[in-house]
Amino acid sequence: MLKNPVLYRKRIIPEECVLLKDDIILHCNDDIIVTKWNALKPKKDLHHGYSCYFLKEGYKVSKFFHEDDTLMCYYCDIIKYEYDDSDNKLVVTDLLADVIIYPDGLVKVVDINEFIPALESGGLSLEDLKIALINLDNLLRIIYAGDLKELLKYINEFS
Repeated sequence: MLKNPVLYRKRIIPEECVLLKDDIILHCNDDIIVTKWNALKPKKDLHHGYSCYFLKEGYKVSKFFHEDDTLMCYYCDIIKYEYDDSDNKLVVTDLLADVIIYPDGLVKVVDINEFIPALESGGLSLEDLKIALINLDNLLRIIYAGDLKELLKYINEFS
């Protein structure tokens, strides 16, 4: 059973694995982890946010805020994870495809163009590509059905 694991974010492009040492875990069980964080590399717009890892479903839904606490967007990553209970380490791998939902309701699917280079370089396996596409489809079905609020209820409980 997960109990406030040490979180790592692993990316395929660019290849990196970063300890999320400053993320604060607000809620944790075997299915869902909710975190509060400040941007690792603050940008002009993105300052801080909250994330909900839906571990079994294979996606992470984040609420991005500007510095003045106004909503920037909802950002959804397609993920997989590996948990090592010997050192309570959870490595969450970003499987490239992302969905951005803007406050006006516009939905954009981004970064799927990275699948081919990642496959060719060996950074992404064919099995991971299949998982990414299935999880992306499941997430989009929820969003297009108008059920984003169900995914946000965990974040909204803490933000």
